[in-house]
Amino acid sequence: MQILPTKALSFLWIIWVISWWAAALWSDRDAKRASSISQAPNQIIVISGALLLFGFARLRYHDVLLTPIGEGTAWCMVALAAAGLSFTWWARIHLGRLWSRWVVSKADHRIIQSGPYSVVRHPIYTGIGLAALATAVMYGTGFAYLGAALIILSFYIKARLEEHFLRQELGAEAYDDYSRRVPMLVPLLRI
Repeated sequence: MQILPTKALSFLWIIWVISWWAAALWSDRDAKRASSISQAPNQIIVISGALLLFGFARLRYHDVLLTPIGEGTAWCMVALAAAGLSFTWWARIHLGRLWSRWVVSKADHRIIQSGPYSVVRHPIYTGIGLAALATAVMYGTGFAYLGAALIILSFYIKARLEEHFLRQELGAEAYDDYSRRVPMLVPLLRI
């Protein structure tokens, strides 16, 4: 029995989503949370992106195939998605009980600057972005690329909100020092 790259990619995402939500039980209570209104645009954009990437993108007959790829390239996209999702888990484990789905501070919150957080300030968002982009290339449709772009945009917006919130909560001086040394989302790229 031959495993298709599309099936392997779907399996990766399903395992990641299930394990990610199960691990949500492994975090401390929130001490303070950014307002729901400030987080709503990000939620709308990421959900829209996910629907486009995982819903409409699979319906190839409804969209033009922009980037047809061969089986070798498809397996490379599976590997890139796996690398991105693995990077998120490395960051999540390294962050430990400070992780939250929302923009929050915990009772004993601090700036994590080691491990994947020494590569980029938001490695979870970077990993998801890489996996979403690899998925878009795999599907090759306009819907898929638009979905991946919206997911990446949503995490850029969330990263900016999170940084503003953390500067207020943890002190601008400490966070600014960290942000001068470590790129936000793309290794070696100062944006």
